[in-house]
Amino acid sequence: MKLAGKTAFITGGNSGLGLATAKLFIAEGAKVAITGRSQKTLDEAREALGPNLLAIKADLTDVSDIERAVAEAVAAFGNLDIVFANAGIAELTPVGGTRLETFQNIIQTNITGVFFTVQAAEPHLNPGASIILNGSVHAVMGWPGYSAYAASKGAVRSMTRVMAAEFAPRGIRVNQITPGAARTPVWNPLASNSAEMEALEEKLKTTIPLGRIGEAEEVATVALFLASSDSSNVVGAEIVVDGGAIGSPLGAPAHRQNWEA
Repeated sequence: MKLAGKTAFITGGNSGLGLATAKLFIAEGAKVAITGRSQKTLDEAREALGPNLLAIKADLTDVSDIERAVAEAVAAFGNLDIVFANAGIAELTPVGGTRLETFQNIIQTNITGVFFTVQAAEPHLNPGASIILNGSVHAVMGWPGYSAYAASKGAVRSMTRVMAAEFAPRGIRVNQITPGAARTPVWNPLASNSAEMEALEEKLKTTIPLGRIGEAEEVATVALFLASSDSSNVVGAEIVVDGGAIGSPLGAPAHRQNWEA
């Protein structure tokens, strides 16, 4: 097992990418503490994943809550080998139709929350620990209506490189995963039922060279790589998991008719 004897702290581990990663980490031998805002989904995760999971209700917009959650994780499992700052929120923020509260909440969760998660964990990191930040293809895609979310993920991209430089002298690695469209609850605000979700997926597929959206488990396997000794010389890297959407956009179905003729 790749993570035998390791301890991990995952924010937003009660659903989506975080939950898939927690499940994989536990299967690979780790003890995992997760945070989330929903007690219901935290309880469901605890029941599904068993005694090697610690589920902590925490609000990442509250720095004291972040510090409390890290303290609970360390008290239960000991110092940390892996931190996956995964939690984030996405809402539409079109120019001319966005409230200040909405914009600030995205920034507070996705930038401030990420930074203070790492800062709270810093005194408790074992030598050789791995810190993983969760980015997004939105940082570079210019997707209309998502200024705040894109800005927040651009900031995460920059923080990854700064933190990599700060932690490297301690032998602690900092890297970033950049997911593209994946089948997770993040899309629920845009698709309230299965028919709407199917229609949204069909639309998204046209922008992805592989012609499909990803699965949470495909992101989790990259997190496992970055968390384990397999990536022992990988520092300050960004691994994109998006089916080629930003690396080779002209290969997407929406563009193929322009070069297949």
